[in-house]
Amino acid sequence: MTEQDDTVATITAGYTFTGPAVELGAAVVAGSAYPQAPVRVPLGVLNRHGLVAGATGTGKTKTLQLIAEQLSAQGVPVFLADVKGDLSGISAPGEPGERVAARAAEVGQDWQPGGCPAEFYALGGIGTGVPIRATITDFGPTLLAKVLDLNETQESSLGLIFHFADQRGLELVDLKDLRAVIQFLTDDQGKAELKGIGGLSAATAGVILRALITLENNGGAAFFGEPAFDTADLLRTTSDGQGVVSLLELAAVQDKPQLFSTFLMWLLADLFHDLPEVGDPDRPRLVFFFDEAHLLFTGASKAFLTAITQTVRLIRSKGVGIFFVTQTPRDVPADVLSQLGNRVQHALRAFTPEDAKALKATVSTFPRSSYDLEQVLTQAGTGEAVVTVLGEKGAPTPVAWTRLRAPRSLMAPIPEEAMRTLAANSPLFPTYGTAVDRESAFEKLTAAQAQAQDQSQAPAEPAKTPAPDEPARGRAREEKPKPGMVEQMMGNSAVKSMLRSMGTQIGREITRSLFGTARRKR
Repeated sequence: MTEQDDTVATITAGYTFTGPAVELGAAVVAGSAYPQAPVRVPLGVLNRHGLVAGATGTGKTKTLQLIAEQLSAQGVPVFLADVKGDLSGISAPGEPGERVAARAAEVGQDWQPGGCPAEFYALGGIGTGVPIRATITDFGPTLLAKVLDLNETQESSLGLIFHFADQRGLELVDLKDLRAVIQFLTDDQGKAELKGIGGLSAATAGVILRALITLENNGGAAFFGEPAFDTADLLRTTSDGQGVVSLLELAAVQDKPQLFSTFLMWLLADLFHDLPEVGDPDRPRLVFFFDEAHLLFTGASKAFLTAITQTVRLIRSKGVGIFFVTQTPRDVPADVLSQLGNRVQHALRAFTPEDAKALKATVSTFPRSSYDLEQVLTQAGTGEAVVTVLGEKGAPTPVAWTRLRAPRSLMAPIPEEAMRTLAANSPLFPTYGTAVDRESAFEKLTAAQAQAQDQSQAPAEPAKTPAPDEPARGRAREEKPKPGMVEQMMGNSAVKSMLRSMGTQIGREITRSLFGTARRKR
């Protein structure tokens, strides 16, 4: 048996599974594809997370499409962040052609065109899909601090602001609600509210307020508000058992990378907060593809990175798989990378010393194999990748240079008008299509302050003339300082009643998850 035959036999044995699997392609040895050595990943290990990496133009997007359409066909819902606007074709059957036929023949694929049931979303309604929004309360201080680019001290102060609002039942729906609470806590009337737990400096409050104004001026206000998106809608299947592919259109907000990458993390954090434990199911409940993953980690605080690592580690037991998609594994922190059991590594470039260093680092993370991976990863063609996944028993499979299958769905965007039609006809559009501005912290604080102000301006009762035998008490009564706004607000029976009502409406004090996100009971 030749060395090539031995490699083919090793790969064939390593990728032979008894249960359902996602077909990736055929092994390549010495430049030739071997259809008798199919490369696949078991459906039951896709909640063990994964990485799809490679230089621009090497075929990462088509790999996402290939995996997503097979997951959908096997009843697994999929979430795709469509950063470049080129994944909408997954909703339509592919077009036959010479290149598709040639690739199918090389890898032993019986290619038939077919689209997937798809739902199109637009972040904050900026785009053509069903709007996705979150309330500030649900988003939480940790994620918002990342969006606002706050340092750790400022993030801590923001957490204090959320703590006050949570305790008072002041729901923060949009940016004006948060501004109103900050302004209240830094006014003379509100400083006493945080005095016992550290207080809020005027300088830090000013930084946060300026960051909020900048975010709003850059169009960020559209992302926060109601109706808030229920992430349970990402878990839908069709009546015939196919998983719905949810595509979040991000092409219109590419100039806000820090915002949209953090919003993607909110979706994951919310799922983690709400989903029950399921252990190791035979198939995932959802597979989440996190494109342009490097944006999530750039400039992230230590607390933020810790929360990401814990979420990735723990969400597996809730049946959710996460695939990070980026150019090089070095874009993902080591603690997160160590949690990813499945690897699809497309070609890398080595044009600079830094590129060469990244290439060596990538090669060092693969198990030993008969391939010269430094050579393979610089010579692999478009639609080829080096693959290793977890087998059915949890052990890594042999490294396989793989020529990937062609997606069955359309490998190009569908027309924008078709997307608009699909979004308008979505069963979710009546729920999320129109923004709502209901009474929340801004209106409640404004009303409370106005009521206290009216009471402070009311004519005072005539002073009672002290009796001759109690001049000291009379003078003490006259010299007692007038209560401030906070004391008036909190001491006024009408205001107390209103605050109690506010707390009753939102429920008990809000509890926050690992990421500081909050969800009321559905």
